[in-house]
Amino acid sequence: MKIYTKKGDQGETSLIGGVRVKKHELRIDAYGTVDELNSHVGLLRDQEGLQNFAAQLIEIQDRLFTMGSHLASHPEKSKMELPEFKKEDVDTLEAWIDEMDQTLPEMRSFILPGGHPSVSICHINRCVCRRAERICVLLAENEQVSPILIQYLNRLSDYFFVLSRKISQDLGAKETPWKPKY
Repeated sequence: MKIYTKKGDQGETSLIGGVRVKKHELRIDAYGTVDELNSHVGLLRDQEGLQNFAAQLIEIQDRLFTMGSHLASHPEKSKMELPEFKKEDVDTLEAWIDEMDQTLPEMRSFILPGGHPSVSICHINRCVCRRAERICVLLAENEQVSPILIQYLNRLSDYFFVLSRKISQDLGAKETPWKPKY
């Protein structure tokens, strides 16, 4: 089987369900950004200091793949049975956040991204996740999008922020508080 089909050469692609749409449509942007986030999560998983979080990150990648399949499906014409997305997925993120947060010092100001390459990549994940969330919220204004997907992205960006702080702590990296110049 060849990887290329040439069907997208004119700027269109197919959703699950067979409907052809322009590649610039919001639904394509939504699942494309989720796919981008999934790739960033893979890069994060490969970084120093993340061995203890590898299983969590792999589970997140699975959930993002599932989310992508839901976003790539035409809401009315797809008959394909997709993997489920449940509230328990959000609950799992919250449990991981709470567990990490127990050992972190209290935040007294905003924190500038950085301090270690692994921490910086974690912040990039947070930002791409927020972008995916914004796109999905916009898509949901006009098309059917399961609210649990948006809730998951919202919580996932929180997870990446807390994970960045936990990685800083574990690696002994300095958190730089934001102190406005003026």
